[in-house]
Amino acid sequence: MSKVIVIGAGVGGATAAALLAKAGHNVTVLEAHVYPGGCAGTFYHKGYRFDAGATLAGGFQAGGPHDVVGKILGIDWRVHAVDPAWQIVLPDRTITRWGDEAHWHAELSRVFADSHDVSAILRMNECLERISDVVWDFASRRPAWPPSNLAQLAQAGLALRPRTIAALPHLFQNAQQWAEQVGARDRAFTTFLNAQLLISAQTTADKASALFGAAAYDLPRKGVNHVEGGIGGIALQLVDAIKRFGGQVLFRQEVVKIETREGRVSAVHTNKGLRAECDICVANLTPWDLARLLGDAAPASLQAETRRRADEWGAFTLYAGVDESVAPSCDHVQVVADYGRPLGETNSIFMSFSMQGDARRAPPGQRALTISTHTRLADWWALRDHPGAQQEYDDRVAAYSERMLDNAERVIPGLRGHVHLLLSGTPVTFRFYTRRHKGGVGGFPFTSLFNARGPWTGLPNAWLVGDSIFPGQSTAGVTMGALRVVDEILQFL
Repeated sequence: MSKVIVIGAGVGGATAAALLAKAGHNVTVLEAHVYPGGCAGTFYHKGYRFDAGATLAGGFQAGGPHDVVGKILGIDWRVHAVDPAWQIVLPDRTITRWGDEAHWHAELSRVFADSHDVSAILRMNECLERISDVVWDFASRRPAWPPSNLAQLAQAGLALRPRTIAALPHLFQNAQQWAEQVGARDRAFTTFLNAQLLISAQTTADKASALFGAAAYDLPRKGVNHVEGGIGGIALQLVDAIKRFGGQVLFRQEVVKIETREGRVSAVHTNKGLRAECDICVANLTPWDLARLLGDAAPASLQAETRRRADEWGAFTLYAGVDESVAPSCDHVQVVADYGRPLGETNSIFMSFSMQGDARRAPPGQRALTISTHTRLADWWALRDHPGAQQEYDDRVAAYSERMLDNAERVIPGLRGHVHLLLSGTPVTFRFYTRRHKGGVGGFPFTSLFNARGPWTGLPNAWLVGDSIFPGQSTAGVTMGALRVVDEILQFL
């Protein structure tokens, strides 16, 4: 039995911890916060439970990552399928994103009936769905991608099947090149595609890997879900599994230092004075945060990565308690205000209402509402770190809040008059609560299969999990990454 320390009880860390505990190892999870989930956690405030970051979960379909983990661990996930997944409100039309294929194909035909590109749009959608199936089929065999040695490269090769050949023409394309090749150049469709990829792949079609973009675009067809009590319910069920298999989860234990001996992690230290020795370390951290905890012991390759790698996206978020009567028919709505402006920075927002009837999320007659927009980290930290810029920082918070509420009122006229509670969160706020580097969210933009980041740390007995490693984004993505890491650890031991 090996001693395993897991830093962070986000979905990736908690998944790895539960699987390793079931495999018979002595597992301890150290979590800085008072609840698990990290970026996919749910916090309580004045009678409401708000999803801190992620609000929808995929990967519960048969053979999906959560389904696989649930069967291994004996978890009956408390989730409810959502269809339609969400609506997209563009400046001149509204698109309902059905998961059901027949409904979705009919919706595309209706929305783009007047477009010269309608045939190409339908053809592009068909291509995306077909290649998404190929990508999910490949991923279901859990290849060690990106490979860190020849054995893992061979393993990835064994995951290939004859149908995988269909993906090869798109291997070096981005999603926009693919759409243009098919002839789908309609402005509204391009904006729709960009908006979908920004929330699921953290980048737009001109940069998103065509293959990953297909899988990200197609998430509604694979199935998305409400989680009872909020998205943090996933991590809570994983914590229960950790304990059931003999592991422990210690909250309010922020790791402040990772100790090494002879090039290996030997122990971790927390802010409460705990020193925990380990044979294996699993870090649910970003590369920057891992390097910070290692200090001078950080391998040169990891230090070099933190200097050259661009920051993740941040999020500006509003958390609102609102009257249930104003909730739209679709609980999740994406709004794009202006075709002529880049997405994010309040020009695009994503609204998520708590599930109807979930009494744990809000007082009677009310719903919890999260509204978020992508935002650049550097702009917020430049104000936060500049002496005397507090007023400018506060003004920016107020301006973003008003613009996001303006956009929300395109869907719900008069929303402001039905708000009982309103909180705002910036990347600075997110850094405080999650301890993530600069408060970044969502993982790295997925631009190519060949620049994806694996779980390597430069230390032979330490692995990263979470949204920093392939396939990155979403609870499904971090769960798939955790499965890969556990496979490697069990082979290592």
